[in-house]
Amino acid sequence: MSTTIWIIMTTVLLLAVVFIPRVGLLAIYKAYRIAHEREQVEDGLKHLLDREQQGRHASPESLAGTLDIQRGEVMRLIENMETQKLLQSRGSELHLTTEGERWAMHVVRAHRLWERYLTDEARMPLEKIHGEAHRREHNLTDAQLDDLDAALGYPKRDPHGDPIPSREGTLLKTEGVPLTAFQAEGPVRIVHLEDEPALAFEQILAAGLHLGQVIRVLDRNPQRILLTDGETEYRLAPAVAANVSVSALQENEIVKASAIPLAELTDDQRGEIVILDDAVQGFTRRRFLDLGLTPGTLIYPELQNFFGDPRAYRVRGTLIALRKDQAAQIWVKPVS
Repeated sequence: MSTTIWIIMTTVLLLAVVFIPRVGLLAIYKAYRIAHEREQVEDGLKHLLDREQQGRHASPESLAGTLDIQRGEVMRLIENMETQKLLQSRGSELHLTTEGERWAMHVVRAHRLWERYLTDEARMPLEKIHGEAHRREHNLTDAQLDDLDAALGYPKRDPHGDPIPSREGTLLKTEGVPLTAFQAEGPVRIVHLEDEPALAFEQILAAGLHLGQVIRVLDRNPQRILLTDGETEYRLAPAVAANVSVSALQENEIVKASAIPLAELTDDQRGEIVILDDAVQGFTRRRFLDLGLTPGTLIYPELQNFFGDPRAYRVRGTLIALRKDQAAQIWVKPVS
């Protein structure tokens, strides 16, 4: 075969590799550019929404800092978002339009539902879920988000305690105040753990604090805040403690004070379900409710397991098996 034919065949092959529809290099690059531009727009929308929820307005400088891009690129992004009628520029302030806010809520809802899934079902460490949720949040339609929401049992808050927007775009009020600002006496409940900056969040997790935990302030000074949950003492620097938000105990926590976890029910005891722990979310919560594990229901151990786990319980005339960690999340009141 002549050199000319080889050159022609090689050229044709290269052109095919580059220009073939859908799988050619050019098609792949175009798809990447579209996905990258969409991700940048959605990250920008989240920044604007976050600023507005704080009572402030975003600016080209704040947007560039958050997205880590240069001024020329951020101005092109703002122009693109204005063309799509997602924001309005008023001097140095950037304001979301109605459509921009709707889209921003969609992305926030996707991010927080993914975080809920990654924590409850994928069992991913809490310090890793933010980055993974950010990678996944840009690819779901409204219908797919509705399906994920339903499958997770319609959770109200993400694993950090942030409210999850509803399908209609409504957002519950953020609970609690920073631990450094809470002055009331008595026990309080951790309702939010701020995950930025990452270093402070890692210190909170390393200390052993978690969402929903009931704690009490033993002492505070400019160097550290001393906490206890009744068993363990925790020491946090004030700058770290400021990322822990707390609120006064609600009625369900007061109810827990007179109850015990189902796992602690002895073999000869019966218990009346008082409440499911706030930590029970997603598919697990939905399964519990489907099994009839609701407040007021009578439940008791039956059929001993030689290995101790799982344990069999009789509820509503049906025998069910629960692992020890599951039974620990069901609070009951022992009854005669």
